[in-house]
Amino acid sequence: MSATAPMPSDGGKKRRAARARQMDELPVRIGGMPYARTTSTPTRVLGFDQSLIWVCVALLAWGLVMVYSASIALPDNPRFSRYAPGHFVLRHAFWIVLSFVAALIAFQVRMDWWEKVAPWLFVSALGLLIAVLIPHVGTVVNGARRWISLGPINFQPSELAKMAVLLYAADYMVRKMDVKERFFRAVLPMGVAVGVVGLLLLAQPDMGAFLVIAVIAMGILFLGGVNARMFFLIAAILVVAFAVMIWASPWRRERIFAYLDPFSEDHALGKGYQLSHALIAIGRGEIFGVGLGGSIEKLHWLPEAHTDFLLAVIGEEFGLVGLVCVIFLFFWLTRRIMHIGRQAIALDRVFSGLVAQGIGLWLGFQAFINIGVNLGALPTKGLTLPFMSYGGSAILANMVAIAIVLRVDVENRRLMHGGRA
Repeated sequence: MSATAPMPSDGGKKRRAARARQMDELPVRIGGMPYARTTSTPTRVLGFDQSLIWVCVALLAWGLVMVYSASIALPDNPRFSRYAPGHFVLRHAFWIVLSFVAALIAFQVRMDWWEKVAPWLFVSALGLLIAVLIPHVGTVVNGARRWISLGPINFQPSELAKMAVLLYAADYMVRKMDVKERFFRAVLPMGVAVGVVGLLLLAQPDMGAFLVIAVIAMGILFLGGVNARMFFLIAAILVVAFAVMIWASPWRRERIFAYLDPFSEDHALGKGYQLSHALIAIGRGEIFGVGLGGSIEKLHWLPEAHTDFLLAVIGEEFGLVGLVCVIFLFFWLTRRIMHIGRQAIALDRVFSGLVAQGIGLWLGFQAFINIGVNLGALPTKGLTLPFMSYGGSAILANMVAIAIVLRVDVENRRLMHGGRA
């Protein structure tokens, strides 16, 4: 009778399968918790963060509808009489398509390439900020010289400056990791660079963009591990500097007084006009709003309803429910981007992590300022609502920023699955 091999028991099969999984898997831990494990999944099918894309698509689509709703009556105003009712929404749609193409191109660029060209992008941004101040080069709109005319479109260099400063600050912190405890060798040069950008922006004037850039730079310094005492010292200096700039400028000072009492006799028809009508619009919306297209304030009562004060129209037409939805979308977007940045840093990809977290700070802070201004919680400041407000350069910069975050996420996933970034 021939001997036969014993059949393996169910317990033996399970033990061998468990050992095989342990050999195939490499845990990657973030904050002491297992985040992901290496599998044999090909890197080409790992995909990327689809939820992040869908949130951006939702903001873009909602913004496109609201830009149309807020601007459809503008041709009735003599100032815009030469425009068709769909002029602004068609231009906005064109910029979204152009931004999508630019984002696809940016997504193909590896993060190590962005790190190499960061200083050159910063120099290019400085050149454009200087060029916009040159007569017959920069275009003046509403008393501010912030745009460069490129045929049928206007480009705003301050949007490029936000991205350039962000990339430069992340690259700078990676290069200065060994001296980040020394103020004059680590922090002062970066402070001088941001100061030069700030002076050029204030000459336009564009204090809102300077505020965002200062927050981006400060945030990257803090996330990069700068000594806490130095960080709070720089923060105090910036607060004092902005306070002095406001106090030294009569019209900026008037904006602060109008913010404190927008309905007073002195301010209701002056510096507090926009804020007072934004509050009226939000008040009319109550809980569920007056319905899409039913806004009264957009009918030449609320200036710049399709740009800086688009949220007020959303509040009037969609009510408190609409406002809460917008706030939640931006909160989720910022939180997810910061999470992708933390993943990159946990994988020892410091530059990529700082860039992603800097983009999260940028979009989150700018949305916070715009929402605060529309709700009357902050003084009036000319900052658009990311992804939603009318403004081609801003949409382009926002889309490219998201493409870079998605690139960071893809490279994270490849590393966590045993591939190469």
